[in-house]
Amino acid sequence: MFIEDTLKKKAEMYFNFDHKHMGHALGIEFQHVSVDKIVATMPVNENSVQPFGVLHGGASVALAETLCSVGGWFLLEEVSKTVVGVEINANHIRSVKMGGEVTGTAKPVHAGKRIQVWECEIRDERDKLVCSSRCTLAVVKR
Repeated sequence: MFIEDTLKKKAEMYFNFDHKHMGHALGIEFQHVSVDKIVATMPVNENSVQPFGVLHGGASVALAETLCSVGGWFLLEEVSKTVVGVEINANHIRSVKMGGEVTGTAKPVHAGKRIQVWECEIRDERDKLVCSSRCTLAVVKR
């Protein structure tokens, strides 16, 4: 995994939380952490498919919001602040069958003091677009 030097201390804190969270349940694995891009993979398995054996749209949204929120948090300089999602949309473009894997890439569009806007693309193993999402985050006190 690549972690930008300026974010290594914060990454150590994030990746060593004592508790489990949705990212663990979905098998999200980070590949790249930098101020301008967050990349992670997620398996398409029994935890992330809908009853017909294809990637659940909610799992795609959970991946997108995870990447955007984590990316937004990494941009914060003040330890007394965090980010929370206030709006997310997703366009589901193509399905992915159970047994596959998707990769999400989130990038900041706007990183203000009170509001951040991020975009996330989720692609399959053939680099085909699966989901396009946009997430608005509020910067709040912890």
